[in-house]
Amino acid sequence: MSQDSSSGSFELTGRVALVTGAGRGLGRTIALGLARAGADVAAAARSLPEVKTLADEIARMGRRASAHEVDVRHVRSIRSSVDAILAEHGRIDILVNSAGAKVVAPVTDVTEEDWDLVINTNLRGAFFMAQAVGTHMLARGSGKIINVASTYAVVGAPGRAAYAASKGGLLQLTRVMAAEWAGRGVNVNAIGPTSVSTPMNEALFADPGWKEQALAKIPAGRFASADDVVGSVIFLASSASDMVHGQILLIDGGLTAV
Repeated sequence: MSQDSSSGSFELTGRVALVTGAGRGLGRTIALGLARAGADVAAAARSLPEVKTLADEIARMGRRASAHEVDVRHVRSIRSSVDAILAEHGRIDILVNSAGAKVVAPVTDVTEEDWDLVINTNLRGAFFMAQAVGTHMLARGSGKIINVASTYAVVGAPGRAAYAASKGGLLQLTRVMAAEWAGRGVNVNAIGPTSVSTPMNEALFADPGWKEQALAKIPAGRFASADDVVGSVIFLASSASDMVHGQILLIDGGLTAV
């Protein structure tokens, strides 16, 4: 059960949220959104200066915030950062696995380095972060884990071999963790945004041909913004989603509906 006794509430006041990949892009917007909804935030990323700037901004909102350097590709880094966050905040109520990497290349051109970067960041890193935080949540009998997947978790596209494999794997991981932990008070779910204009996607959005083709597939007639994603995260982080386990909430403007 959620810590929030008001069933169906979106209120996050008093919760502690750990957001990985929080230095920029989607992770940063999610961290700010959770803070606006009342949560204290532990912001984690490879770039400590970026998350320090974010933590300062959140602190000015009246929330407690901390900045942590973590490279999710390395389990030792994950575990030390989680220990530091628990020491500082006392607990972690919400985990958003938003750290991500992307390489766009035809299957025949994907290198071993490309594959390892994407899989180790998007899948392996998310697993070991969820394992470290989930162990703490299970001991407390409460927690919310939100894995940032993608529409490419459920559909394929040329040039997305490593990325789609990592996000498809993350969806399956979400389901397995939910199956194991749903009865122990921990919700594990995923979100699946369509393409969002972020620093990681800068090269794609600079290509008019790609934009035209991609936009034609979205019935809503526009790409998602980072702000479009925040409401779904708040829902999955709050007691409003207490009976939601092992699902992916697709934020795709109808892309996967047709």
